[in-house]
Amino acid sequence: MSKIRGVHSTMDISTILSTSKPDLAPYESLYKHLHENPGLSLQEHLAAETAAKHLRSFEGFDVRTDIGGTGLIGILKNGEGKTVLLRADTDALPVEELTGLPYASKKREVDVEDRIEKPVMHACGHDMHISCMLAAAETLHASREQWKGTLIILFQPNEERAGGAKAMIADGLYDSERHACPIPDVVLGQHVFTLLAGTVGTRVGSFMSAADSFRVTVYGRGGHGSMPHTTVDPVVMAAHIIVRLQTVVSREVDPRDSAVVTVGSVQSGMTENIISSEAILKINVRTVSPETRTKVLAAIKRIVKAECDASGASKEALWESTSSFPFTINDRDVTNHVAEAFSEHFGEILDPDTPPLSGSEDFSILATEVPNKDGGRGVPYCFWIFGGMDPKTFEDLKGRGKLDELPSNHSPYFAPVIQPTLSTGVDALVVAALSYLR
Repeated sequence: MSKIRGVHSTMDISTILSTSKPDLAPYESLYKHLHENPGLSLQEHLAAETAAKHLRSFEGFDVRTDIGGTGLIGILKNGEGKTVLLRADTDALPVEELTGLPYASKKREVDVEDRIEKPVMHACGHDMHISCMLAAAETLHASREQWKGTLIILFQPNEERAGGAKAMIADGLYDSERHACPIPDVVLGQHVFTLLAGTVGTRVGSFMSAADSFRVTVYGRGGHGSMPHTTVDPVVMAAHIIVRLQTVVSREVDPRDSAVVTVGSVQSGMTENIISSEAILKINVRTVSPETRTKVLAAIKRIVKAECDASGASKEALWESTSSFPFTINDRDVTNHVAEAFSEHFGEILDPDTPPLSGSEDFSILATEVPNKDGGRGVPYCFWIFGGMDPKTFEDLKGRGKLDELPSNHSPYFAPVIQPTLSTGVDALVVAALSYLR
């Protein structure tokens, strides 16, 4: 583990936090406002406007907006030193909130992707990420005399559909003739998770899975419900596919490995007495190694083809990729460096060997697509998680062996307790950044 004592003294970092961290009450109010007014992927206008206005209120921040949609960066140059990029995501989900909170979202919005009106909720905690990042930016701005280097605060849209990081890169995030974001030496990010509030976790190496999503259309032959012998029923075809897909993980993946195959949506027909001509399955696949990813995707395509053949489908299934998240593989040196800084600041509430997560992120693209000094691409990165679950509820469920009842990210009941979640997220961002900038 790399040493960061001396010029990187984390005692100094803790002192900076205690003297420069702002009163978080306004950020608690900001969080509630963002939670109550979410924006779907590609429609994160309030979040982007709020972040840009907030960063511009701090003298010295160079704010550049409309990068790959509603993406933006704030650049604070503060002498010679390392360049550190901190990232937060901003989009919400098409979920109807059921938390019952006084600041619960009641918003509905027409999704620009399919023109369908949907309920909207920050069911993954991105509102907490925005609030933590802005408070961290204020802390780092207030402590400018205590560090040297360049700080980049990046707000990324469209994470939920795996398009935001790609779009910011494609729009010239690091291009000197476009948005000219300084080339970072390290890229850092975090996510609120279903851990005990106040805790932090990370790990070296594979940390989050790859995720591949598909829209698969299978074709039958429609007709009257009273004459099934004249039809090829795509609902039955889809049902056989769904059942058979459950064997991919249980019978084709090494039990020591990990994979998840989910059919999250099935759509066919409009009424009960008509056999439709096609069915649509939306399939999501999570894997933690490239070899397993290849094997599982091949198995799914084999099963779909076989079941279509067995059912006498009228034509081959149509496959459409809807999203693809990369693996999140934390750099060893950077993660050890950050973990030591976390350990000295947070103490025992840090887990430096958190088990790999089945969730997925497009965060790593912001690092792997950086033009580096050797003429290639890629700089090191570290991603970590911090807890958001109410301590009393968490300990009660843990004591009864029912932690699986905690509302997970993407649940309509997901609601991080504001404190100490917000304070922990701010501290983590500041400690990680200053471990390089001090």
